[in-house]
Amino acid sequence: MHLSLQGLSKRYGTLRALDAVDLEVASGELLALLGPSGSGKTTLLRAIAGLVPIDAGRLRFGDIDATDLPLRERRVGFVFQHYALFRHMRVAANVAFGLQSLPRRQRPPAAEIARRVEALLERMQLSGLGGRYPDQLSGGQRQRVALARALAIQPRLLLLDEPFGALDAQVRIDLRRWLREVHEQTGHTTLFVTHDQEEALELADRVAVFRDGRIEQVGTPDEVYRAPRTPFVFEFIGRGGHLEGHAEEGVLHLPGCGVGLPLATAAAGRLRLHLRPQDLELVAPDEGLPAEVRAARRIGARQTVDVAVPGQSGVLEVDLDPGLRLPARGERVGLRVTGGLAFPVPSEP
Repeated sequence: MHLSLQGLSKRYGTLRALDAVDLEVASGELLALLGPSGSGKTTLLRAIAGLVPIDAGRLRFGDIDATDLPLRERRVGFVFQHYALFRHMRVAANVAFGLQSLPRRQRPPAAEIARRVEALLERMQLSGLGGRYPDQLSGGQRQRVALARALAIQPRLLLLDEPFGALDAQVRIDLRRWLREVHEQTGHTTLFVTHDQEEALELADRVAVFRDGRIEQVGTPDEVYRAPRTPFVFEFIGRGGHLEGHAEEGVLHLPGCGVGLPLATAAAGRLRLHLRPQDLELVAPDEGLPAEVRAARRIGARQTVDVAVPGQSGVLEVDLDPGLRLPARGERVGLRVTGGLAFPVPSEP
């Protein structure tokens, strides 16, 4: 089902939790809402579900104007971070709860509810666990029960709020892959909230990056990573740093080191050249930009070096091939720039 949001706004006092948000989600799409805490992701999800009233804007589920539709009539499946399962009810009863709560004229017969619950437990890899209580399951199993309960009502939309936030790292990785497989099997239009960029880039068809109640950019994982439209998106997604200087005639002049960098843009004035680790190479001290090693570390198979350039604030990360020697802290090196994206430096208020 296609989802359309037009100018959705929500205030809490002077705080703009949602600031005229426009968003189109295609039928069957898996969309990640990504951003820092307090950026409006969860508020948007709850507004779509009908858990939070909006102050302005329109909300459409396909051809249905759902702006003022009561929560029960929206038929939205919602999965919470901390499962929200009924501890006193067995797994099968938890999954069946939404169906049994429907008005009598809409409620399926008991035999159909039982059949649907059993089919969902099998799909969620929970066969044989319907008689257990939530406390007798692992965290990953409980989250799959929560998803089965959301799917049982055959929702128009599936909404997931930080669904893996309460799980340890390896379980998160396993469940991400499993959720993608379930999505491809069921084809539900799905929105999920996360602050984990790796999770969003791995799972989603598209990513909507939030900041201060607004969407900074919507695009495929590749688009938001490789072609960020703003410095915020660049810095929030992936690792990176920047060099700042004055651009003139296609060259960025860096203060304090007397070296100019050619740019792929003709923009002039104060610019920041934002750089990923793969945009940089370590070379001999008499080549490239002068730099000093501030830290060197191995993370699994990856070797990463933090370097500081004279006249620049912060450090830049450089990835090294696993077979190369890690330089020592304080060692002088050269830095070759092979890529990057330039953005104007915001003027001081």
